[in-house]
Amino acid sequence: MRKHYTAAFKAQVVLELLKEEKTVSQISSEYGIHFTVLHKWKKTALENLASVFEDEEKKSTTVLKKQHEQEVNELYSKIGKLSTQLEWLKKKSGIDVE
Repeated sequence: MRKHYTAAFKAQVVLELLKEEKTVSQISSEYGIHFTVLHKWKKTALENLASVFEDEEKKSTTVLKKQHEQEVNELYSKIGKLSTQLEWLKKKSGIDVE
C-alpha cells in the first residue's frame, strides 16, 4: 500500500534536504522514505520554486487557462464520439442525410 504524505510534510523534508546538514541517506532512514522519492520531491520543489513568487493574478490566470484547455479537449473528445455514433446510426438505419 502506498503512503500519502501531506504537502506540509513534504515541504518540511525538502527543507531538511536543502539545508544539507544531513545526508540524503540519513534523512531517508529517519523518515522511512526511499531516497529516490526524496530526490523527486527536491527536484519538484526546485522546479516550482519560482511560482511561489508569482503574483496571485498570474497564478489564477494560469490555472484558468489549464482548466479551459482541459475542458476544450473533453468537448472535442465528446464531439468525436458523437460524430462516430451518428455515422454508425446512419449506416445501420439506411438513412442517407447529407
